[in-house]
Amino acid sequence: ANLGPLIHQRTTAATTVSATVSLAAGAGIRVMATGGLGGVHHGLAHRLDISADLAALAQHPVAVVSSGVKAILDVASTRELLATLGVPVIGYNTETFPAFYLTNSDASVDATFEDASAVAAFVRHHLASTGKGVLIAQPVPTAHASEPQQWQSWRDQAAREAERAKGRDATPAILDALHTVSEGQTLSSNLALVRANADLAARIAAEMAR
Repeated sequence: ANLGPLIHQRTTAATTVSATVSLAAGAGIRVMATGGLGGVHHGLAHRLDISADLAALAQHPVAVVSSGVKAILDVASTRELLATLGVPVIGYNTETFPAFYLTNSDASVDATFEDASAVAAFVRHHLASTGKGVLIAQPVPTAHASEPQQWQSWRDQAAREAERAKGRDATPAILDALHTVSEGQTLSSNLALVRANADLAARIAAEMAR
């Protein structure tokens, strides 16, 4: 929402997934990689808090490779909203929707592909025919995945330490706290999944350019 004013003011800033998708679409870039997608926050009945990442995927023809949605969010509701917005979720070598540090969740994907060329063929057709984006979900590499019970403990502790952060500051604050309470294990996982997603995005882009 603040991308336009910042551009007008010629101000520099880091970009969210939604801002990156918007800028990529304007530059003709059709594939990008990130770590985890933003989504629906818990407690939606009390306060409307949904990441702009979801709307950006529905509005721009860009394929986003990520390790699903950030696990601190309401993963199931995020998956439902992606379906409502008409954004297909493609699992890369997975039949379940990954959740950032966790390799899977209770949510499913719309289809599973096992090689980059097949993904590229689908993405090329979908972007051209619908004008909407695609989410390509690749789980965090197994060696860097978190064990669910341990993750729950880390998440609860991180949420307590970052409880003063509100709005746009909440998610970054919790993620920073996670790196501390996990003694760097979540940071290691984050780096591993970003590298894996960048590699997959590059292979998809290369296939689309052939």
